[in-house]
Amino acid sequence: MVWKYRTLLVAAICCTSCFVRSQSIIPSVAESGIAGSEEGVPINIDNLPDSLKGRKPFVVSLISISGNKKTKDYVIKRELPFQEGDSVVLNELVDKFRLGKQQLINTRLFNEVVISLKRFRGYMVEVQVDVKERWYIFPIPYFKPVDRNLQTWAQKGYSLDRINYGAKFTYYNTTGRNDKLKLWLITGYAKQLQLSYDQPYADKSLKKGYAVNFIYSGLKEINVNTINNQQFFLKSDSLPKSGTFLETMYGGSVQFNYRPGLQTRHSVRAGYWVNEVDNAVLEINPKYLSLSGKKKIAVPELTYSISHVNVDYAPYPLKGVLAYAAITRRGFGNDPGMWNLDLKGTRAWDLKKKFSYSLQFAGMLTLPFKQPYRNHRLFGYGDFYLRGLEKYVIDGVAGAMARNTLRREIFNFNVRLPVKKGSHDHIPFRLYAKSYTDMGFSINKTFDNNSYANRMLYTAGAGLDIVTLYDIVVRLEYSANHFGQRGFFFHFKNDF
Repeated sequence: MVWKYRTLLVAAICCTSCFVRSQSIIPSVAESGIAGSEEGVPINIDNLPDSLKGRKPFVVSLISISGNKKTKDYVIKRELPFQEGDSVVLNELVDKFRLGKQQLINTRLFNEVVISLKRFRGYMVEVQVDVKERWYIFPIPYFKPVDRNLQTWAQKGYSLDRINYGAKFTYYNTTGRNDKLKLWLITGYAKQLQLSYDQPYADKSLKKGYAVNFIYSGLKEINVNTINNQQFFLKSDSLPKSGTFLETMYGGSVQFNYRPGLQTRHSVRAGYWVNEVDNAVLEINPKYLSLSGKKKIAVPELTYSISHVNVDYAPYPLKGVLAYAAITRRGFGNDPGMWNLDLKGTRAWDLKKKFSYSLQFAGMLTLPFKQPYRNHRLFGYGDFYLRGLEKYVIDGVAGAMARNTLRREIFNFNVRLPVKKGSHDHIPFRLYAKSYTDMGFSINKTFDNNSYANRMLYTAGAGLDIVTLYDIVVRLEYSANHFGQRGFFFHFKNDF
């Protein structure tokens, strides 16, 4: 009787040829990930007979990998939730295939990933992992406005004088271990030199890693104050007695990373930074760098952070959880000296019928509340903004915001390229229509030239997101805020 069930089990699974497949770098939430034939016809594991579920476990006898010309085999296996010698029942193996595909896609090393059952030998199974690698070397020219977003640059008349240019050389997967080497040489309106290296797998267990970073920058124009919720800039060229740069900064950091499992990473970073400003800056804002009006400060810094990534596609999650938390001690005295807590999170739900909903949260707290001006930057800087208030900055030493977004996929297609089969034989596009509401609040008791601080802020709008190759997300949005202001906004970046 045992042999009868065993024969039935092997025959049924061999006929279905179960495998998990990703057709592009943008995994579909609705995609089951299981195929029932060589053509990849999806099936649902729940539809299989109960006799095939939860019985005697299979043993993974071998994991074969192909398509990785650069990436080491053990780096790929590190992302799989099963290893050679593991025992799993069929239900668990299918779920682990889905998770393995998700993990490999989120390394951002591959355009496509296919995980399949290669062969059965009784209850011994062989697993096949096929990948298509991305390009890893990006020596690209750099051309970017100095302003914080395109709307701010437009207010300056799209002046070419406000452009930084140079070259950025980034070498992803440098040694095949998902490491990254970066060299930036930027000149023009400002100058920046940056050299960094990140090695996530520095030991045999593939759990420990490190990163080093060195940077120098010189700025001819800096935001020295906030007036009426707008940045007030001081320009070096307009000051005959000013130095070449109004602000210079240099320093470096070293970081230790620990990743015990698949989805959670711990990091400890130690850095040392030196900032110096021209006397003209202190004439306008004596508390720009420090509360006592110092022209130059040297600040040691220590940060602990933890991140958790369990989503279908990290650059544009439609299902799952992203979370990040960091606590930083900057400076050892009181001027400047601060504790900073930074929190970010995303929870996304698949609502079926191509709908999804996401809730994002971000918060920041700086203690003590009395801080120099540079430590008050909050809303409007980086990825901390409300959709519909992009034209403004809201300073503060504490604040929080929430974003609610409802999306529906309206187009999903590939543009075929005139090349033979390979890693770049097509460009995938997914278009999402969306509606959203945002809200936020900041606390600022020191610099009172910002009427949007210390009050609740609300915005809403609708838009279109375009997701394509190499984690590119283009956001076209029409937003309104509760002050009665409306406008069209364009973003070329991820939310967080």
